[in-house]
Amino acid sequence: MFVALEPRRLYRQAAEQLRTLIEAGEVRPGERLPAERELAERLGVSRPTIREALIVLEVEGLIQIRMGSGVYVSARSNRQPEILAADDSDGPFEILQARCLIESAIAEEAARKANSESIAKLNSILAEMEGSLDDSHQALALDRAFHTAIADMIGNSALNRFTGLIYDKRLSPYFTKLASYFEGPHTWKAALEEHKIIRDALAAGNPADAREAMRQHLTLSQKRFSESFGEEPTRND
Repeated sequence: MFVALEPRRLYRQAAEQLRTLIEAGEVRPGERLPAERELAERLGVSRPTIREALIVLEVEGLIQIRMGSGVYVSARSNRQPEILAADDSDGPFEILQARCLIESAIAEEAARKANSESIAKLNSILAEMEGSLDDSHQALALDRAFHTAIADMIGNSALNRFTGLIYDKRLSPYFTKLASYFEGPHTWKAALEEHKIIRDALAAGNPADAREAMRQHLTLSQKRFSESFGEEPTRND
């Protein structure tokens, strides 16, 4: 039986309810869980929250996510699943939302401080990123370099350090697992083009455009992680 959730760390609470459901045998090994839409409705949370909860359970080994097919309960084994610590990491969508709010303001201020040297640094990062779209590890490192270079323009070391710290939240095994389903050369190409729009606004010294370009980039990043894991039932809306 599902219980409506309180709004604190919803994805963890959702994972706990789904874990209880599986361990009670209500969904048996090899069986498919209900679709994300149904789970979200039954628990009273958003589909991104369900997606985060499912990633927790996959990292724990309780389920298998099969893209284009759905989410299935893993076969039983003698090994107890490793339950992630309650405060192991923030949810990926929480991280991206926080970055959107913070880095949009950083881009706005950076546009007031940008100079030819700082723009040249961005250009160098973008050129290297363009040649690394097939190497996810390198693309990720260059993506981080791009965002911290923008914070560098302001000349506040604490702000630069904070930008790096919040970016590194996405390096958890949990966020990495989610990214493994949705990131690839096509998404890095999209990010590169969005980076160029941000660079152009910074080079033009336009704070409003820089803020909006960063907001749009990180909003689209969230959307790239928001595809369904499996087949959704046909709806006649």
